[in-house]
Amino acid sequence: MKYFSARPSKYSPLNNFLFHKIFGEKGDEVQLLGFINAVLGKQGNGKFIAVEILEIKSFAADMIGGKSCVLDVRAKLPGGALVNIEVQLRDKYNMNRRSLFYMGREYANLLNAGDDYIRLPDLIAINIVNYDFPPTRGFHSCFHLREDVENGIILTKALEIHYINMVKYRKQRKNSLCLDDPLHRWLEWFDRNSRPEILKEVLKMDYSILTAEDRYNIVTNMDGDEWIAVYNRWITEYDRKCDIHSAHEKGLAKGIEKERREIARSLLAEGSTPEFVQKITGLDLNAINKLTEQMRKK
Repeated sequence: MKYFSARPSKYSPLNNFLFHKIFGEKGDEVQLLGFINAVLGKQGNGKFIAVEILEIKSFAADMIGGKSCVLDVRAKLPGGALVNIEVQLRDKYNMNRRSLFYMGREYANLLNAGDDYIRLPDLIAINIVNYDFPPTRGFHSCFHLREDVENGIILTKALEIHYINMVKYRKQRKNSLCLDDPLHRWLEWFDRNSRPEILKEVLKMDYSILTAEDRYNIVTNMDGDEWIAVYNRWITEYDRKCDIHSAHEKGLAKGIEKERREIARSLLAEGSTPEFVQKITGLDLNAINKLTEQMRKK
């Protein structure tokens, strides 16, 4: 495995494209398993030892307010539990209901007519957000369905929703950074502003993160034309999954335009130049400059 000690500063591993290329494709099992075990607190003999990466599933046929829904990573753990992972860089003020929608649609598609409900697997959602949500004290929160008064009673352990709040993590790590904790190591790696000496230590300590770094560098060190070609293939597939069920050409075009603007915003937020964003998304420079102005005003 090739070792890289630094990453290009303008690329964040939490970019949807990079996150999917690092964790969501066949061959990415080592790093995905390491991250899942870190989030779920699995250590020693309790660790999961295998994971199956599943094809990305679109819920575009059932949209909320015209918004199509595509997960970043889907996986299955030994025993049948499903893990859905999503990264959200911008606050759209709908993350709580969005999480419920994903989980509800997942369950609805898993049960065939005549099947017993007991056959439904456990479902784990992991949401990485780059804004201050939910309003908990810690940067890692986990939710179950609990009884209001006797909150020690959980209705079912079949639904589990995790939030990783990168904003709170950055604030709290000054006083509580613990590289012995695998989740801390992963969040240091996700944060492109982590100190180089910390990143170097993290890569030495954790083989799964070293594997992720290797994959990250394979993608980001492609030459410009190759990188753009791979990115455009991903965008094309993303557009297809988001809009494959659309019945009207006008609605399809509108949906694709909206997704391209979302991708442009993400790239601009990560420091990409307008010219680079234009190559990736196909938007004209005037539209990109307007997006830049809108983002500065917020």
